[in-house]
Amino acid sequence: MPGELHLGYRKRRADAPGKWLVRRYLGAVEKGKNPYQKETMGLADDYREADGVTVLSYADAQRMAHDWAIAASRAKAGTFPRHPTVRDVVEDYVAFLKAERRTGRDAERRADNFIMPQLGGLKVGDLTTDCLVQWRDALAAAPARLRSRKGKDQRYRPAPATPGEARARRATVNRTVTVLKAALNRAFEHGRVNDDLAWRRLKPFDKVDVARPGYLSVAEAQRLINAANAASGFRDVAHGALLTGCRYGELCRLLVGDFQRGRIVVRESKSGKPRDVRLTDEAATFFRALTSGRSADALMFSHADGSAWAKSHQARPMRDACAAAMIVPAVGFHQLRHTWASLAVMNGMPLMIVAENLGHTDTRMVEKHYGHLTEDYRDEAIRTSGPRFGFVTPSNVVSIKPINRGAA
Repeated sequence: MPGELHLGYRKRRADAPGKWLVRRYLGAVEKGKNPYQKETMGLADDYREADGVTVLSYADAQRMAHDWAIAASRAKAGTFPRHPTVRDVVEDYVAFLKAERRTGRDAERRADNFIMPQLGGLKVGDLTTDCLVQWRDALAAAPARLRSRKGKDQRYRPAPATPGEARARRATVNRTVTVLKAALNRAFEHGRVNDDLAWRRLKPFDKVDVARPGYLSVAEAQRLINAANAASGFRDVAHGALLTGCRYGELCRLLVGDFQRGRIVVRESKSGKPRDVRLTDEAATFFRALTSGRSADALMFSHADGSAWAKSHQARPMRDACAAAMIVPAVGFHQLRHTWASLAVMNGMPLMIVAENLGHTDTRMVEKHYGHLTEDYRDEAIRTSGPRFGFVTPSNVVSIKPINRGAA
């Protein structure tokens, strides 16, 4: 009968966790249309303990299915505000990201800090392009926020003073503009607002993105591995990052059983989709030694006491390792991911293979941030592999600067 819920479990691969799915019967519909509304709730607790957010037990999936059904019923009944504010549509967008892609934390932070205070109370129908441009430009002129302790006053960097600082600030603002426009576009696509012209005319700052700096040479990476603290377990974490290009969070969640068939299986990624990370022979040897004889459900990387590496635990060991390895300026842990990608590109690895190993769906991100590194590779490829016909002989003619006969 209409409104009836069905909770399902789907497992497509033997070495990947299953997913909880919910299906809601809509009743009689037009011919050719699906009578069911479907949604993916999250990953099943096949390999990891349920956390109630991204990894769900059966009880968690039941609860989320009921919550989803209530929200769907309200949306159908038209309980979404008739004249929504920016806050309404942004909160709806963040909820969508968390439910569908599990990547809503950054969007939520940007919304809370940069969108809601200035625009949250405005009705979407009252937005104008001038208003949005003024908001964008004010953000670009304002000083960037610094991490501050809870309960303490917010700290800020100095306002952008050099062209480089202004460019970097504008690049950051562009990412916030993307969140706002995505939320507004979602509202327009769902028929909650009737006109998108105001923000369609809002353009991001142009020519502010640059190739990501901060990757290590092979020699620097070797020094970093040798300098990293082995007793704490950090050396293995850093070495694993350099061998795979995985994000810190992905490495922290890996289990011993995730090394299989000579690959690393990343079950939880930023995109929410699992992926296989292919390894070189050297990397496979490292992971084979790291996991040999250990329980499949044990953490692959852990502190010396067996506890998990958690958020920000890598910051101080990374600074200490850079200092000991004489890497100046010091790089952050995320630059180890850039190092893998940069060295792979410079070694001639096809960009699509680089993108797949990093977890990107296409080559755009790789081309944007690392494509410039292929120029020398292309030049060398032409010099060494271009056709030769044997008609050009060495010449002893030297070009000289033409004489300016009009000079006195």
